Amino acid sequence: MSDVSAVKAALKSQVIETPSWGYGNSGTRFKVFAQPGVPRDPFEKMEDAAQVHAFTGVAPKVSLHIPWDKVADYAALTRHAEGLGLRIGAINSNVFQDDDFKLGSVTHPEAAVRRKATDHLLECVDVMDETGSPDLKLWFSDGTNYPGQDDIVARQDRLSEALTEVYERLGEDQRMLLEYKLFEPAFYTTDVPDWGTAYAHCLKLGPKAQVVVDTGHHAPGTNIEFIVALLLREGRLGAFDFNSRFYADDDLMVGAADPFQLFRIMHEVVKNGGLTSETNVNFMLDQCHNIEAKIPAVIRSVANVQEATAKALLVDGDALGAAQRSGDVLASNAVLMDAYNTDVRPLLAEVREEQGLGRDPFAAYLASGNQERIAAARVGGTQAGWGA
Repeated sequence: MSDVSAVKAALKSQVIETPSWGYGNSGTRFKVFAQPGVPRDPFEKMEDAAQVHAFTGVAPKVSLHIPWDKVADYAALTRHAEGLGLRIGAINSNVFQDDDFKLGSVTHPEAAVRRKATDHLLECVDVMDETGSPDLKLWFSDGTNYPGQDDIVARQDRLSEALTEVYERLGEDQRMLLEYKLFEPAFYTTDVPDWGTAYAHCLKLGPKAQVVVDTGHHAPGTNIEFIVALLLREGRLGAFDFNSRFYADDDLMVGAADPFQLFRIMHEVVKNGGLTSETNVNFMLDQCHNIEAKIPAVIRSVANVQEATAKALLVDGDALGAAQRSGDVLASNAVLMDAYNTDVRPLLAEVREEQGLGRDPFAAYLASGNQERIAAARVGGTQAGWGA
């Protein structure tokens, strides 16, 4: 796309959803680290998300995680969000932190445990109804650690049964987004280990079931952009969970480990219409800021997605197509590399300035003094975080 005004328009219309849990305390397998000023409840999480949106202009949606974000009055939480210029995004289920789910949730050998897990998923659809959320996001830690521990096919049958019941409960304008993960916490088999398994279940369920691509949930060297391109081609890419990995499911800030990969992914998104409202791809962050300050880290993550998107929008599609049709390998690669090597920060600074925002959202937030004011106002009480 060579029209700069069109590039700017696309960047201004981009929407990036931030995760409520990204504002709470999190940690490694060994320790959850507390930080000053961390939200004490879902209402304060919304206030932090509003800071990100105020300084970036492209983050008006917030994912909720149930029961981490469970409240007595979801209508009040929704009104609070709307008053801050936000809206509720995806509702994320949690079937991995209950003792009953040690051997699985919806794929557990015992029918009573499967019923408990499925009822929780249905509860999340109730939350969608109350908040106006369009998306139910499902990730299952279900799997086995040892050969012979359970019947692999039977677990797929149990999974299908639960997904079907929940799918039939969805409203007309609601979707089910099915996430996959190569491994962890199950180490021998994971019940939804890859995009193919998720895609197969979604095909069987129907058009309201789509696949979530978490950029950290793949084996080293996996060509994630191929997966993205294929799912877009099939109309089954529902959402991203953007983060970065060096080794496993690191949940680092998006673009931190491999910004070139993020660009390649966004190139396929742009080229295959993934930024349009018709495809309805939800661009979400799924990150745990264990050692860095929460709000500035989310702002940095949003900016990283914006930069990758801007570079993808600058790819000369005509030149790329001509080089590909002529079989010119070097010229084709050069077109992509020219876009990737472009410093898009001045372009994004112009876009933000035209939106009435600071040219650098990260620096603008730090200079605002809001970080210190928030920390001072939140002394006392129990901080929100994993399991809270």
